[in-house]
Amino acid sequence: MDLVESLGQRERLRLAALHEYRLLDSPAGDELEAVVRVAAAIAGVPTATLNLIDENRQCQLTTVGFEGGTSDRSDSMCAIRFEAGQFTYVPDASLDPAYRANPWVTGVHAGVRFYASAPLITPDGYALGSLCVFHTEPATLDDDQIARLEDLADIILALFERRRQARYNREIAAISEARQRWTDTLLETIDVAVVAADRSGRLTLFNRAAREWHGLDADPAVAPEDFAARYSLYETDGRTPLAHDRIPLIRALSEGTVSDAEFIIRRTTGEAVHVSAGGRALIAPDGTPMGAVVAMNDVTNDRAQQRAIEAARRELAAANEDLRRSNADLANFAGAVSHDLVAPLGAVRGYLELLEDVATGDTRKWVDAATRAVTRMTDLIRSLLGYAQAGSAPVRRVPADLHEIADQALADLHAAVEDAGARVTVPAPLPAVSCDPVLTRQLLQNLIANAVKYRHPERQCRVTVTAEPAGNGWAVTVADNGVGIPPEQRQRVFDMFTRLDNAPASGHGIGLSSCARIVDRHGGVIRVEESPDGGTAVIFTLPGP
Repeated sequence: MDLVESLGQRERLRLAALHEYRLLDSPAGDELEAVVRVAAAIAGVPTATLNLIDENRQCQLTTVGFEGGTSDRSDSMCAIRFEAGQFTYVPDASLDPAYRANPWVTGVHAGVRFYASAPLITPDGYALGSLCVFHTEPATLDDDQIARLEDLADIILALFERRRQARYNREIAAISEARQRWTDTLLETIDVAVVAADRSGRLTLFNRAAREWHGLDADPAVAPEDFAARYSLYETDGRTPLAHDRIPLIRALSEGTVSDAEFIIRRTTGEAVHVSAGGRALIAPDGTPMGAVVAMNDVTNDRAQQRAIEAARRELAAANEDLRRSNADLANFAGAVSHDLVAPLGAVRGYLELLEDVATGDTRKWVDAATRAVTRMTDLIRSLLGYAQAGSAPVRRVPADLHEIADQALADLHAAVEDAGARVTVPAPLPAVSCDPVLTRQLLQNLIANAVKYRHPERQCRVTVTAEPAGNGWAVTVADNGVGIPPEQRQRVFDMFTRLDNAPASGHGIGLSSCARIVDRHGGVIRVEESPDGGTAVIFTLPGP
């Protein structure tokens, strides 16, 4: 796991811990408000707040000395260092490089000078936010004040834990009450057969479904050794009587628990019932065995469907294996063709270079023309190989930083961008997406290279890469101020070997086809529009992380 993925995983766990407390957008309560007032008094300042920080915002749960509210996480002073898990204290934030440009310091939100915060760290080490004290004038804290503020942060965590436990207790009590109220009617209405026995194995309960399937009620007089014969219990072959030690109720008594135990109930009337049973021993609070209970589900139709599905799965597996071999053959073919064609062309280029040294006049022109043809053929072969790989290479989606992928693509294109005198910018950070980083890098590299290649001859080439939310994912735009694409040709540019008449640069018409294949394999869509600068804007979608 790389560093970005590790940090992303930790942030997801931190947010899960925060939401587990259910504190956001809820009233703070008298106890928490009192703690924040004490914090302000200890620090000797007029203002204090209890901040919780989620994905995008800072929620001031309760405040002293000012009207609290919600602000962007990016504006939060506490969000800068709260995850470090250490007490933060600056006598004058306007002099501290980490804080002096913050809107809470510059006057956008406030004019904070003195600032201190104690992080709220869960027992598992996740930072939820901070207990923050601040003032519009510079101030200092001694060691005893810092220690007391840290104590108050611990008290706040304890209050959070108490709230959560109280909520759990209420939920458990409500569930228990509901279960007690519904038990009698539930057993008689569900289509799950429920069977219970006492500690000696004697039957004590058959619900409605159990009575219907067996055609009998529970009979405490029947010895456990006679269950199979009395209640028509058979192995899944429907012929072999179920052995005493394989009966789920007996297994639950002896083993403590049983799950997914399948057998057949052969009814006196109607078709046999194929059931799947699970159950457990019943133990009193003092550890005394009380008996066992088993629940049985009718899986007759499911097993019939499963047999049909397994047959279909075998056929599909065979078809997939054929497809895998076909894809492998295609990849091998593409590689072989690439090698078998590029290698001879390399030899041809070498001979042409030798001829170039001795050729004169018309012969020199012929050699130059042949060299250009070899270069075009080499580029075409590489483009075709890239197109094949874009459609056959495995797609390994992972959460990835699109901005980082764009930086990598620009690094690869650095020489081409400089030679063209182009300016490629990413005005704002690109989001995290779920994608195959290798294919997505190829996608961005193709689009940026196209924008540079088909630049307008009368103005400096400018390319921008932006992203905005689109449904459950992101719409990424690569826009330029180049020659543009006529409206009637914007759909067919994604077809193989499409070349536009107004394009000043030569090409093979494969690049955008490769881009379309990559986007399609990520479940997205791609389209072309006119950019605000009169050039081309290629817009494609990728799923969110």
